[in-house]
Amino acid sequence: MRNLFSSFRLLSLLALALSLSAVSPAAAQAQQPTAAGLWQKVEDGKTVGWFLFIDHNGVFEGVIAKTFPRPGDDPNEICAKCTDDRKNAPVLGLSFIRDMKRDGLKYEGGNVINPRDGNIWKAKMSVSPDGQTLTMRGFLGISLFGKDETWTRLPDANIAQVDPAIVAKYLPAQAVAATKPPAPAAKKGGAMMMAPAPKQ
Repeated sequence: MRNLFSSFRLLSLLALALSLSAVSPAAAQAQQPTAAGLWQKVEDGKTVGWFLFIDHNGVFEGVIAKTFPRPGDDPNEICAKCTDDRKNAPVLGLSFIRDMKRDGLKYEGGNVINPRDGNIWKAKMSVSPDGQTLTMRGFLGISLFGKDETWTRLPDANIAQVDPAIVAKYLPAQAVAATKPPAPAAKKGGAMMMAPAPKQ
């Protein structure tokens, strides 16, 4: 009889361990930093661009969120040499990285477009374990023949410096929240008191 209960206990523990191991990869991915957010590219000590990454249920898209034109650059540059749906689209707000599928800290299967010449390269990315740097590699054919760019994460508050039209297009829920007026103040017992914000 004791052996029977020992077997049941062992089977129960084994079933529990299997169920936990089945859940933990997803839980681990949820706890890892993600590429979603705002990133900054710096060249020669100068900021050249901000990129906004959006998570579409595990598939990530990168958008040119802010440009820092140098003297002589066209501030209203368009993707004149693009040949797909981005042809003649403004570079500011351009969806330039697409189809990045997340696997933990790595993102693969995507592509990146060069707005200057319209060329589309295969791409992959990785986020550092601390979530503060993102390395994007564009390549032709195999990854060996490519180039890395490393960007740094910007604080979430910097989204306020991004063109509101870009925020409205790619982060509509955040745009709506930003445009809601503050709750009116209500008087209670002669003292001013803020009314609670409406529940969403």
